[in-house]
Amino acid sequence: MESQDQHFTELTYNDFQSIFSEMFDSIRNYIYFKVADADLAEDIAQDTFVKLWENRTRIDLKTVKSYLYTIANNLTINYMKRQQLQYKFVNSRPLSSEIKDPEYQLEIKEYEQKLMNVISSMPEGCREVFLMNRIEDLKYREIADRLGLSIKAIEKRMSKAIQIIRDELGVDI
Repeated sequence: MESQDQHFTELTYNDFQSIFSEMFDSIRNYIYFKVADADLAEDIAQDTFVKLWENRTRIDLKTVKSYLYTIANNLTINYMKRQQLQYKFVNSRPLSSEIKDPEYQLEIKEYEQKLMNVISSMPEGCREVFLMNRIEDLKYREIADRLGLSIKAIEKRMSKAIQIIRDELGVDI
């Protein structure tokens, strides 16, 4: 019987540096879309690479990318469970400073709060796909590659996210 560890190789320091340089920003952004806190995303991304290094003797270089996303996802979920973090939506379109009507500004703030609540209550998969597409302007193919999913799965999640917003707010986005 063959050992399952035969396809694993020990990650060298140079391999690690190369993977870190190539993947850190993507991993940090992936986490950011889950937690909506840049500093927290940076911390969890660093922890992700620490875990990679700690497990360097059991790394399959062919699957290191999906392994990193799995670590990042698990660390993020664990953090959110401990902190019971409420997701904060980052509004990509700033409110125009030309609008002086306080009533209108209040309505905008109320709408933004409702939108933030709807997005935070979405299933995680829908939320991350929606934000990756709408905030980072990633195409479905790019999101699929990043998450290790099919384009059909991304389309389904995006469709569900949009339907949730339509149902909750009565608007098309």
